[in-house]
Amino acid sequence: MTIETIEYPRSAAAAKNSTNWERIGWAFMRVSGVLLVILIFGHLFTNLMVGQGVAAIDFAFVAGKMADPFWVVWDTLMLVLAFIHGANGMRTIINDYVSKASTRRALQVTLFIVTTVLIVLGLLVIYTFDPCPANGAAENLPSFCSA
Repeated sequence: MTIETIEYPRSAAAAKNSTNWERIGWAFMRVSGVLLVILIFGHLFTNLMVGQGVAAIDFAFVAGKMADPFWVVWDTLMLVLAFIHGANGMRTIINDYVSKASTRRALQVTLFIVTTVLIVLGLLVIYTFDPCPANGAAENLPSFCSA
């Protein structure tokens, strides 16, 4: 009995004209992982260590942060990178453990839809957040809101 091996790439022309999506996914996981560590630890440090710590986290604290464009961009990057990083990891697991092509495709499409919906919902929360709600109690509002 002989073992037949298929050399990779199957043809030189196919290798030159195609994009290696697995290599791009692999590189994305490394880069996004490093960025996520920086973003998450910056988020935790700002929320838990600066100022009065956990005791200071209330609506006014969150509203003050969300009124600053820097923190809006920070939270947007953290949200999008975390979801895409997680979805890419799940895609890899699906590719590794699901052998039936139709099931694999269905799971990948479902994963894409769920990830897209959650990213859109998260972005809606970030970009439609009102730091000065009309009927908010004055003691709960940040200092820059008119009571």
